[in-house]
Amino acid sequence: MIVTFLRTAVIFLTLVIVMRLMGKRQIGEMQPFEFIVTLIIADLACIPMADVSIPLIYGISAILTLFILHQLFSLLEQSGSLVKRIISGKPSVVINKDGVDMLELKKNNLGIDDLIESMRSAGYFSLDDVSYAIFESNGKLSTLENPSRESQQKSVPLLIINDGKINSKNVSLIKSDDALVKDFIQKNGCVLKKTEVLTVDGNGRAYLKVKNQSYKILNFELSKGVKW
Repeated sequence: MIVTFLRTAVIFLTLVIVMRLMGKRQIGEMQPFEFIVTLIIADLACIPMADVSIPLIYGISAILTLFILHQLFSLLEQSGSLVKRIISGKPSVVINKDGVDMLELKKNNLGIDDLIESMRSAGYFSLDDVSYAIFESNGKLSTLENPSRESQQKSVPLLIINDGKINSKNVSLIKSDDALVKDFIQKNGCVLKKTEVLTVDGNGRAYLKVKNQSYKILNFELSKGVKW
């Protein structure tokens, strides 16, 4: 028991020192390689703490090796922008003056629902609440608020069309059907397969983004009494 306690204390102190030297930030602000190093260190620390048959120096050596690798990658990142992009990636502008950029989302293995979720976390519920949205290389969403944004969002917009596909569940929530949705986009000069995004809120305010076109804010006529 005492041996396990002492081994755990030594590993803990080693981790505290190493993490301080690495200058760790919050998990959400880590670059990909930093996150990987942190995960491996956590796994390595558990082994010598739990298994007294493993010499303590093995665990400490492995942790220090990862620290050296971390410092090496950090120096490589600082050597130039090209190397930094290769190691950590680069920011992606997923919303610009024309609206949602589906190509950039797909490059980052993200969907429009992922973007909407990240925007909600930042306090924005409509896709036109921001003029620009950027997914940083550490996965954090940075936004530039739209100057003409409505001060108060009265209802949460529902995603009706996602990359050319109708979300039938959300369509039923607004008491409509697929045929009416298709009719709506056709009246606005669109076809379903080229419609990248359509959201509708409880007041019928619709955000429509068609491939290779700027987004439009339209009015979707809701059935009488439909509100959320």
